[in-house]
Amino acid sequence: MSTASDRLALYLTAEAAILSGGQEVRIDGRLLREGDIAEIRAEISQLRREVASEIRIASGGNATRFARAVFNE
Repeated sequence: MSTASDRLALYLTAEAAILSGGQEVRIDGRLLREGDIAEIRAEISQLRREVASEIRIASGGNATRFARAVFNE
């Protein structure tokens, strides 16, 4: 797959297919089944973070998120 958003769409589709009918789904050459739902959801979480990072970078932000605090006396 070319981008995290493309892969995210595939994993979301796989999750829906497995939950609706217990189907097997092949992604990136891997066969995923109902028993793999925890792994699928973990990959979805990771891909959501990657997509958010891509969006931040594309809009001129940093890849990492951080906060800066200023403490004055």
